[in-house]
Amino acid sequence: MKTTIIGSGSWGTALAQVLADNGQPVCLIGVDPAEIEDINTNHRNSKYFGDYAINPAIHATSDWASLADADVVLFAVPTQVIESVAAKAAEFVSKPVIWVNVSKGFNPGTDERMSEVIRRVVPKEKLSSVVSLIGPSHAEEVIERQLTSIDAVSLKEADAIAIQQLFSNGYLRIYTGTDEIGSELGAAIKNVMAIASGIIAGLGYKDNTRAALITRGLQEMIRFGTHFGGNPTTFIGLTGIGDLIVTCSSVNSRNFQAGYQIGKENDVTHFLKTNKKTTEGIRTAKVVHDIAARQHIDVPICEEVYQILYEGKEPRNCANDLMLRDLKKEF
Repeated sequence: MKTTIIGSGSWGTALAQVLADNGQPVCLIGVDPAEIEDINTNHRNSKYFGDYAINPAIHATSDWASLADADVVLFAVPTQVIESVAAKAAEFVSKPVIWVNVSKGFNPGTDERMSEVIRRVVPKEKLSSVVSLIGPSHAEEVIERQLTSIDAVSLKEADAIAIQQLFSNGYLRIYTGTDEIGSELGAAIKNVMAIASGIIAGLGYKDNTRAALITRGLQEMIRFGTHFGGNPTTFIGLTGIGDLIVTCSSVNSRNFQAGYQIGKENDVTHFLKTNKKTTEGIRTAKVVHDIAARQHIDVPICEEVYQILYEGKEPRNCANDLMLRDLKKEF
């Protein structure tokens, strides 16, 4: 199976290397000529991985015509451009293919999950299925072939298995699942929790606080996700607690880094003025806030993150307010 990956950033490059290591044909589509040249000539992606040498079998291009003979099209781009990128990619595809998404969040304007966007945009005659390839994984570790496990989730189980077999090897183990709703919502909301985790670290709180945040954050993910039909069991798997642990605990997480800066300054103003990185949890916090308000879903941690990001509430006050909520049973 030939795979074309759209997006030559860190995650796209790491997944391209997985396929190249597996002896699978893979092509990377990028927009930065210097990045493409670096991959093809130097066998590096210096912007993201410094001097680390990547598999020389990886080929990068800016030519979308390389999609014409693809069996699998994988999106490794920010959520806000998935709709436009999927529409453009579909123009070049000539047969039903498996569309794989690795982004985590909601579509601007419609608040759809990524799989919903792709199914809406891609013509049915060019769509075998959508597979979400998500779970606890930092590109910086996958590129180094660190042992990693994630999920391939699809409503069409046969295609999830095909992606599982395509990407699995000695350092990347893929499990399959069919709970698209639970998996995608868990993977999105954990970015909000990662911002919260960074904030408490920036404020100076330590392990006890983070353990409480992760545990109570998981309850919010379950409460929100099951409200829309997600399976509760999904949230104790890789796309739930697994993803939550890694993003709430690692400095490699851009959402954690964002939260840390906000917490360190006890204010969001400077971060919002200077941030240039894609931080999916920022917009996700607003989407979750809006949906939770309409649907009357109790998500107090997400709500406090929203208050910090969008209402200018002082982070230390948010931490205090969470601790002083009405006392109750844990479950």
